Amino acid sequence: MDKNQPSSTFTDVDRDMMQRCLSLARKALGRTAPNPLVGAVIVQDRQIVGEGFHPGAGQPHAEVFALRAAGDRAQGATIYVNLEPCNHYGRTPPCSEALVAAQVAKVVVGMVDPDPRVSGGGIARLQAAGIEVVVGVEEADCRQLNEAFIHRILYQQPLGILKYAMTLDGKIATNNGHSAWITAELARNEVHQLRAACDAVIIGGNTLRKDNPQLTTRQTDAPQPLRVVMSLSLDLPEQAYLWQTTAAPTLVLTTVGAKPDFQQRLLAKGVKVVELAPLSPKEAMNYLYSLGLMSVLWECGGTLAASAISQGAVQKVLAFIAPKIIGGSMAPSPVGELGFTSMTQAIVLERLRWRSVGDDCLVEGYIPIEQKPTIELPQ
Repeated sequence: MDKNQPSSTFTDVDRDMMQRCLSLARKALGRTAPNPLVGAVIVQDRQIVGEGFHPGAGQPHAEVFALRAAGDRAQGATIYVNLEPCNHYGRTPPCSEALVAAQVAKVVVGMVDPDPRVSGGGIARLQAAGIEVVVGVEEADCRQLNEAFIHRILYQQPLGILKYAMTLDGKIATNNGHSAWITAELARNEVHQLRAACDAVIIGGNTLRKDNPQLTTRQTDAPQPLRVVMSLSLDLPEQAYLWQTTAAPTLVLTTVGAKPDFQQRLLAKGVKVVELAPLSPKEAMNYLYSLGLMSVLWECGGTLAASAISQGAVQKVLAFIAPKIIGGSMAPSPVGELGFTSMTQAIVLERLRWRSVGDDCLVEGYIPIEQKPTIELPQ
């Protein structure tokens, strides 16, 4: 079967059922790393007879939950799944074998799995068993949902997302550093949802000192991201919301040998401290990748943001723009010095999307790989 099947061959039912898969998969946002978000729906005689989603690493995959729900009704049925069924033994058995054993008649796949252990293998196994396979239904939406998983597989690094809020004249704070609140409540609520979908959120020591943020989702039933502070000197306050680790876990990344006594006080509060050499956005992302994380939200100030961009730690930008003007020649901007001297050097975001969030505006875009600056900047 041609994996690049023309979209004209897909039916409205195919599209509706794949969107149902995506809705199911989203129920596990922020909980599956390093695994992808996957939903599955089984249809028999145009009726849904079973469905499920993957709740997290080490737990059964979406297809297994759907097959359990369908029981004998899976025989001769069509199963929809937004990601190619796996064909290898990991923490759980291969889903392709479960589908073959259940004797489904047809498998409709949203996208091929980029993981080389799977890519195409699951489809081939199903076809070898005589099961009809259709690939590419709602593929763009499927890829969007699992963009962090795809990036982690392809680049061995979490997806870095730079989020900031700024005024219409490009400021993230006043001259004296006051920054609460630039955007309105609807935009702030969206940031809370964004944190729930990410595995970690990073700030620098200066942001901690000035803002004392909580960096939580403000939702008791939502997953809380790992809160990360990068600090060269560990010149950090003794009391901070981030040291309250009952709300969410906190990790401090610092340099080798920085303030051992303060490190011990943090450890006593339940804060994890890791020394990196060198301490940089690139090394921070390498370390977070080793933890199995897929998406990292940078909520830092302009200096650290510039360093993260220059070192390839940011792939996506989310800019909230408030209809406010505060002026100030010394007021900070979202991104610090990148070393550009000509407008032709400017990073031009691609795949742009604009939308209103209440009275504020959200601009979303991606940094083209070839446009990342190559300079190394101190933090």
